[in-house]
Amino acid sequence: MEKQIRNSFILFLTATIWGTAFVAQSVGMERVEPLTFNAVRCLIGGLFLLPCMALLNHLFPQRKQALASQLHYPSLRHSALFGGMICGLLFTLASNLQAYGVKYTTVGKAGFITSSYIVIVPLLGLFMKKKVKLRIWMAVAIAMSGLYLLCMGEQVTLALGDLLVFLSAILFSLHILAIDHFAARVDGVLLSCMQFMICGILTLIAAFLFESSDIEALLAAAFPLFYAGIMSCGVAYTLQIVGQKDMNPTVAALILSLESCISVIAGWIFLHEVLSTKEMIGCLLMFAAIVIAQLPQRKSVKESDGISKKYSSLSNME
Repeated sequence: MEKQIRNSFILFLTATIWGTAFVAQSVGMERVEPLTFNAVRCLIGGLFLLPCMALLNHLFPQRKQALASQLHYPSLRHSALFGGMICGLLFTLASNLQAYGVKYTTVGKAGFITSSYIVIVPLLGLFMKKKVKLRIWMAVAIAMSGLYLLCMGEQVTLALGDLLVFLSAILFSLHILAIDHFAARVDGVLLSCMQFMICGILTLIAAFLFESSDIEALLAAAFPLFYAGIMSCGVAYTLQIVGQKDMNPTVAALILSLESCISVIAGWIFLHEVLSTKEMIGCLLMFAAIVIAQLPQRKSVKESDGISKKYSSLSNME
């Protein structure tokens, strides 16, 4: 239970950083085109993690040997190299589809559609034989209601941008499930560093082919780029990998979806955007959903007897 509370707090901190980074991204993309912004922030995030890994290896010498074995242990498909490639590719496609989708739809609709991963994750999880309890489904329904109030306006229409953002939500859902798979097998900081370097390099190639941002524009957006790179990429996504370890991926997705709620509050504080009554109700519903998802479930008498008889084995599983 203590581990679940700790991981929940880590994921909430992740959502907080992502929500405030939305302000930085909004300001930065007024000067830099989407692919260039995404490429530079990912490269900054990956480079930021390199000295962090060196420091951790210096403080914990045994960690260096463990990292070396994780690059190819126990097989390629379970290695940090393979995990970094899969997570990096999924993140590249998801984040860039989202960036282009936002250009053709409203920010509110983009936020709502992107956060639909809180429904997509448990649906995809069913195909991976991951059970989702009724209480979690109830929390998902409440959270989606809150997101609708938080993000959607009076008129509901569909556009090309909505389709692009929805495709990005599917890819973000796959990214969450990939993190759930690899986080228990490889070092979180190494996995995070690799995914950002891969995303940064691939996106930078695309930016050279399709965009024309210059050095002056990059310098003008230096602070948003460094904040998004170091905090949103380097820190927050690493916290996501650490926080998701041993967590139900659906519950993790619910907590991470608070990013939309926090971005609205951050916009209200830093950009002086108006927070309506409808949006405040949406925020409250989302917080309520997270609380419901985290409530301890009462065990039946039969389950309690089984736990008493197999206490030692269950302790090892924890």
